[in-house]
Amino acid sequence: MEPHEVLRIRLAGQQLREPRAATAEEAVKNLLAVQAQEFPYARWSLAQRTAGATAADVEQALADGRILRTHILRPTWHFVHRDDLPWLRALSAPRLHQANGGTYRSTGIDSEAATRSAEVLAEAVAGGVHLTREQLAVRLQGAGFAAQGLVLAYLIMHAEISGVLVSGAAVRSPGGALRQTYAAFDERVAGAAPAAMPSREESLAALALRYFGSRGPATVRDCADWSGLTMTDVRKGLALAEEIAPGAIVAASFDGADFYLRPPDSAGETLHGGGPGRRLEPERARNGRPQMDLVQCYDEYIMGYSVSRHYFGGTAPAYPFGDTPMHVVLADGMLAGSWRHSLVRRGSAAQRCELDIRLSRPLGDAAEQALETAVARYADFLEVPTVRIPAGS
Repeated sequence: MEPHEVLRIRLAGQQLREPRAATAEEAVKNLLAVQAQEFPYARWSLAQRTAGATAADVEQALADGRILRTHILRPTWHFVHRDDLPWLRALSAPRLHQANGGTYRSTGIDSEAATRSAEVLAEAVAGGVHLTREQLAVRLQGAGFAAQGLVLAYLIMHAEISGVLVSGAAVRSPGGALRQTYAAFDERVAGAAPAAMPSREESLAALALRYFGSRGPATVRDCADWSGLTMTDVRKGLALAEEIAPGAIVAASFDGADFYLRPPDSAGETLHGGGPGRRLEPERARNGRPQMDLVQCYDEYIMGYSVSRHYFGGTAPAYPFGDTPMHVVLADGMLAGSWRHSLVRRGSAAQRCELDIRLSRPLGDAAEQALETAVARYADFLEVPTVRIPAGS
């Protein structure tokens, strides 16, 4: 398999190419979990996988609880579909608590403190109440906890991982930025949890099917690093997936490694582009024009992989040097530069968006036109006028 074939299949599986998802929650459902610590850009990661969802559409799905934002998997912030959160939390919680063990100890969060703080937090959000971190801190401090800084962050995270708290409806700050709130886990996922939770083996199989079905070709190590599971668990999940859904995930060996992916025919194409012995051509060949994408640096197209991330031609996320933006410009699926947005506000309302786009190599006229199309799509997403500004201005 050639590198451009790997990229084409990944772009299609992740719905960065047609056919896209109908809604943001369908995009999350396909990917299972989407890294979301940079909330303004993470909204875009969902919307750009749809036929035209806006930032407001994504925010409404989060407010309604169809999509939830919580600490899960490695751990960091992720978007997860409400239907998937109960079993995914149960699968990953033991590993998350193990990973956080050193910080729990250094901050004095032992089992007694975790249990008592969970009781305080559960009472604070009971009955449909949604509170910000600062409001939760007041409740915890009132109960005698030194709830600030790292202690506050890990008391709340412990409650998320333990199924006490989950994201509520966001609120806007006076400056217009959205702020996370927290709500009762059981209330926000009410009706989503099945009558009987899947077994751990069934959950491992489900994770393997969803991960390799959306991100393949990918390796066992890629999946283990993404999910926080062990490689043994990932291999077990693949074996169980083959029992449950024979042929849903297939193996391919190239570049000295074993990869797993959804059979290409199930995505409407074959490994060889639809004909015997015919390889897929570079990504732009489908319509004869280049394709430009503005993706966040934590997009699943990047963070969905570890050992095989290099196929997109660069290193990301990378610490920005000086004034260099962190987010990623793709040209035909390959790293071509960096970008960021700046919202110009009047009061709490955004008046316009300025995009600082830095290209690492010259583009032809057709690619420049494709970049303007990407800028226009971002404007549609934000629903405010959006312009590209000179680099560094």
